[in-house]
Amino acid sequence: MEFGRVPEHELPTVDFTLPPDTDFTLQTLSEAGKVRPFEVHVGCAKWGRKEWVGQIYPPKTKDANFLDEYVKHFNCIELNATFYQVYGPDTIGKWKEKATANPDFKFCPKFSQSISHIRRLKNAEDITTSFYEGITAFGEKLGPLFLQLSDNFTPKSLPELTAYLEHLPTDIPVYVELRHKNWFAEPDTRDAVFNLFKRLHIGAVITDATGRRDCVHMMLPTPNAFIRFVGNGLHPTDYARCDEWIDRIAEWRDKGLQTVWFFMHQHDERYSPQLSDYVIEKLNARLGLSIKRPQFIETKKGLFD
Repeated sequence: MEFGRVPEHELPTVDFTLPPDTDFTLQTLSEAGKVRPFEVHVGCAKWGRKEWVGQIYPPKTKDANFLDEYVKHFNCIELNATFYQVYGPDTIGKWKEKATANPDFKFCPKFSQSISHIRRLKNAEDITTSFYEGITAFGEKLGPLFLQLSDNFTPKSLPELTAYLEHLPTDIPVYVELRHKNWFAEPDTRDAVFNLFKRLHIGAVITDATGRRDCVHMMLPTPNAFIRFVGNGLHPTDYARCDEWIDRIAEWRDKGLQTVWFFMHQHDERYSPQLSDYVIEKLNARLGLSIKRPQFIETKKGLFD
């Protein structure tokens, strides 16, 4: 992921401190009450990474078997493949079958770019229907969906966003990722869109990227967190940032948070399993969880070792 990337020499100048909780989020969590069991899912964006062969995939693993290996290490995947192509039930069913080895595994499909970026949510009923017909073949392996809006999708398109979200099926959780800066620049605009999400029980993606601190909005319209963390190749700041997220997740859990979806991104994805392992280890220790950690074939070495 290139979103929010800055040159390496600028990393020490970035204030990575997470913003304080908003009153909006505190109210959402207080209304949720205590729900058990508390669910946490940690995963990556893609399974088709050749760099992971010899790292977490056995040597000589073929591309066709990458998913078979991925599900052994993580309990979810942020499924970006569905952004580039609308897949039918047959293909989705084959992916589901590969994931049966992990009873806790969930697929979290990204809405097709044909819907979000090409048609920009207008006249997209037919593609949306095809998209849902495909992903529902995941059955019990289906996690939430997420709709990423483009960098040039501005608040002027709030009416189109409202109309689109109001007509989505309500039986599958949906999260929305906002990227244009104007969604966060004006309080009235921010409040309008997040109140829309809350009214419709739509979640909000929090994207933690170095060069776009405004996207770390800390607004939870539902008592569920969907975090897209963008690291910088195992730079020391990656670990400090993850530590702060673990602290915040623990605080949110105590206030009423129900689920967490934490997806790891790196500008060089070869390092995603390593930082994911760090997050899982720390979450297990802090929250008393037993999320399975990825198993490495070789000794882990970071870019800055």
